[in-house]
Amino acid sequence: MPFTGRSHVRLARPSRDLAAAERFWVGGLGLTVLFRAEAGREPGTHDLLMVGHPDASWHLELVHGGGHPVEPRPTDEDLLVLYLDESVPQELVDRLRDHGGRRVRSPNPYWNEWGVTVEDPDGYRLVLCTRDWSNS
Repeated sequence: MPFTGRSHVRLARPSRDLAAAERFWVGGLGLTVLFRAEAGREPGTHDLLMVGHPDASWHLELVHGGGHPVEPRPTDEDLLVLYLDESVPQELVDRLRDHGGRRVRSPNPYWNEWGVTVEDPDGYRLVLCTRDWSNS
């Protein structure tokens, strides 16, 4: 079977402002820019920013513009959850806020009990969970 637990995952979503998104995800969270491209003149192209950890099996793709721009429409349940297996460092929360994030309460009490939720500049939610994946 071609899809396995080792398959790479790409989370793709639109962004209103790739520079603001980069400040949050790279400057705030500490991810690395893996790739970027500017829209060309060809139909169907758009500005693109891919961020993640070089050794991770996932990355976040953010797109902007192009011939058919899409406005982000996140809900309170569009979450990217990172399991830290330790308490959430206040300096990380502060850094995310200083880089364009906004700490919010989750409508799901589980995430309020076990983590910290921060909205990125596009309104998508990042949960920093104190638990590890095996006991969640």
